[in-house]
Amino acid sequence: MADDIRLDKYLWAVRVFKTRSDAADAIRNNKVTVNDAYAKPSREVRIGDRISVRKQRITYTYKVLDLVSSRQPAKNVPLYCLDITPAEELAKLDAPRETIFVFRDRGTGRPTKKERRELDELMDEIYLDDEDEA
Repeated sequence: MADDIRLDKYLWAVRVFKTRSDAADAIRNNKVTVNDAYAKPSREVRIGDRISVRKQRITYTYKVLDLVSSRQPAKNVPLYCLDITPAEELAKLDAPRETIFVFRDRGTGRPTKKERRELDELMDEIYLDDEDEA
């Protein structure tokens, strides 16, 4: 075991992110907090730290149980990291996604570029409203 582990390396090792660069990017974009404070990828992780990771609409919360520097098999992750994500956050996974179905007459083909832009703007409004509420 190592004495000090970088935050990006730890999140990669316990399989929160697929690559270390994904972890570093998320940390730089303020999607990760340690003990409710934003951090840098090089921040050292300590046993007992609470790490919150925002992925899409859900904020996962983990407690550091032990330090590890090499990527672990999924069955070993509970030895190093405890998932303490609140049930309300996990319930967001089950929420039905709003979909928009635009009725088109048979034989009219694909949407034109103008119609596509209008659909994209409508979808952006819906998803931006969902993020504002969260």
